[in-house]
Amino acid sequence: NATMMKIAALSLLAAGSASAFAPANNGAAVKTSLDAMPDRMWNKMVDKTQRSASMPFLPRPINLDGSYVGDVGFDPFYLSSIDKNFAGFIQPPSWEETNGLPTLYWMREAELKHGRIAMMAFAGWLATDFGVRFPGAGEPYTSVPNAFSAHNIMVDSGAMWVMLSLIGFIEISTAAVLVEVSKGENDREAGDFCFDPLGFCKGKSADAINTMKLKELQNGRAAMMAFGGLATQTALGGVDFPYLVPYPNVADVTW
Repeated sequence: NATMMKIAALSLLAAGSASAFAPANNGAAVKTSLDAMPDRMWNKMVDKTQRSASMPFLPRPINLDGSYVGDVGFDPFYLSSIDKNFAGFIQPPSWEETNGLPTLYWMREAELKHGRIAMMAFAGWLATDFGVRFPGAGEPYTSVPNAFSAHNIMVDSGAMWVMLSLIGFIEISTAAVLVEVSKGENDREAGDFCFDPLGFCKGKSADAINTMKLKELQNGRAAMMAFGGLATQTALGGVDFPYLVPYPNVADVTW
C-alpha cells in the first residue's frame, strides 16, 4: 500500500508540472486587451501607399500632398503631420473661439518668414563687410569693423533696442492677419502680405505666379543654410570675405 501511495503521489506531481507548461486559454483576454489599445499615431501621420518624393525610402507625410508650392515631401521628422492648433501661439484660446491655424499653414508661414529674413541677413552681412553703411547713420554704425562684431557693438551701445523695438512692432502687426485667418475672416495664403511694389506678379497667370513663389521659397531655403554656414565660419575665425577659417597648419587643428 505504501508503494501504491508513492506512485499515486508521483503521478499527481507529474500532472501538475505538465499543466504548468500548457498554454492557457486566454485568447479572449488578449483580444480584449488589444482592442482597448489606441490607434498608433504613426498610421495617421503618413500615407503608407506613397513614398516621399525627396526621400523615397520614407513614406509620404500625410499633409505633404503637393498642394503647396515647393512641396517635395521633405519632412524626415514628420513635424508637418502633428495635429495641432497653432492659433494659441498668437492669442490665448480663452480670449475667443476660433477655427484655428493648421500645422502646415503655420509651418509654411514660418518657413517663408525665416527665408525672407535669411535672404536680407545674408545680403546685409556681405554689404557690411564690403563697407556699405546707411547714409547719415553716424555712430556707432560707421565704426563697425565687420558684420561679425556688429551684434556686440550694437548691444553695448544700446542701439540694439531700436532694432528690437522695430522688429517687435512688425511682428505684432503681421500677427494681426493670422488672427483673422484663425477666425475665418481672411482666406489669404500662408506668407502672403500682398507686398509686390515692383509688380512682379501683376497681370501674370497662375502658373507664372507659382513660379515666382517657388523661386522665393527656394532662394529662402538656400539663404537659411548659407547664413548658418556664414555665421559659423566667422565664429571660427574667418571674419573676412570669403570667410575661410585661417588654419595655418591643418595638422595642428584639434576638435
